[in-house]
Amino acid sequence: MAMEATAVDSGPAPYFNEILSRAAILVIDDEEGMRHFLGRSLGRRCRRVDLAADTDQAQALLAAGHYDVVILDNIMADRRGVDWLAAQRASGLVPPAILITAYADLETAILALQAGASDFVLKPFRSNQILNAVARCLERARLERENHVLRHQLRATDDHILLRDRLIGESAAIRDIRDMIMRVAPLPSSVMLTGQSGTGKEVAARMIHELSPRADRPFVPVNCAAIPADMVETELFGHIKGAFTGAHQNREGLFTHARGGTLLLDEIGELPLPMQAKLLRVLEDRRIRPLGAEREVAVDVRLIFATNADLDRAVGEGRFRPDLLYRLNVLTIHMPPLAERGEDVQDLADLFMAKLSRQLGMPAVAITPEVRADFAAYHWPGNVRELRNTIERALIQGRFAALSQPRAGADEALQGSLAEIERRAILAALAACEGDREAAAARLGISRKTIDRRLQDWHG
Repeated sequence: MAMEATAVDSGPAPYFNEILSRAAILVIDDEEGMRHFLGRSLGRRCRRVDLAADTDQAQALLAAGHYDVVILDNIMADRRGVDWLAAQRASGLVPPAILITAYADLETAILALQAGASDFVLKPFRSNQILNAVARCLERARLERENHVLRHQLRATDDHILLRDRLIGESAAIRDIRDMIMRVAPLPSSVMLTGQSGTGKEVAARMIHELSPRADRPFVPVNCAAIPADMVETELFGHIKGAFTGAHQNREGLFTHARGGTLLLDEIGELPLPMQAKLLRVLEDRRIRPLGAEREVAVDVRLIFATNADLDRAVGEGRFRPDLLYRLNVLTIHMPPLAERGEDVQDLADLFMAKLSRQLGMPAVAITPEVRADFAAYHWPGNVRELRNTIERALIQGRFAALSQPRAGADEALQGSLAEIERRAILAALAACEGDREAAAARLGISRKTIDRRLQDWHG
């Protein structure tokens, strides 16, 4: 008998033991003996095991918390396991499921796959068989999440990827930021990172994650401005099969893929107003509702927000919810522009030269005292990203070109002329596209929101 074999079972491999030790399992079986056997076998290895005698109890437990795997008997008094699982898949996202059955016929196997079961185990079985099935299920789910996160990170990677593991520099401003990160990283609090584009907000977010207790779980950066407005909800929260045209299967969102780790919502000021309301509720309840689902799902993520926009101004203009801003403003870390970081520009230049020369397979270009003086005097409007591009351009050309400097006292005139150039370009594109803002935005390579905002600024 399976229940008598537990004393001689060798159990899963050591690597699987580590996976099992972090798992929460839900067992659904109407036989008390089998529940006891599974609870004892899994309880010795897993973080938590909850037992349900029927699907009603299971439904209540699933609504109350998160489980990594569901183990489900196929033949129960109230209904078949495959029928219940199929109904759950249709109504919302549920964890990976293992079906246990005494019947090894092809029909049962097909029904299990159609219902969305990840695996099924034949009765009678030994404890190490179910442990290995659970471990395989957990590993498969982990790999799927990691693959999704890696694909997303490849899309989200920006120019300061070379600095994502640490903040470089010894200026007072950067030392203060490092000290603040050391203090806030171990805490569960949300953090707001502000600063101009290219100042290293994602670098700081990665440091917070890497110094936190969540360091061994995913870090998922999301550029809110890069997601089409009609796709933001499904990207963040996921969807179920049939939620909209083309939704041929369930899909987990980035909140779920970041489970246990950190989610960075960059350019938070660009989040559409309807999604701001939904994000506010997530912050308050720590639960999400996938698009088309009938129930909410608990999520455990640490949230970091970043913006280069003036959110107070956005609130005043009606583009950002004031209640969400108050909820986000737990702790703000401001990333200073490169021009205010003194000698840090020299350290960053050396780092970029060493890494980019290896990456491009080209000999390093000497950063002479004259070039360093040029770097120190330049105002770096593009911040660290512009410095990186300057180094890469020097490697390609084999020399440093002089950096253009604004004339003394000409900053306001320069800003005015740039604003006028932008105005003429947008109006010309609108005229060429007969007032079609979407077409004009595509022609200029900017977002429709930018055109809408500029027109509102110009015309009140």
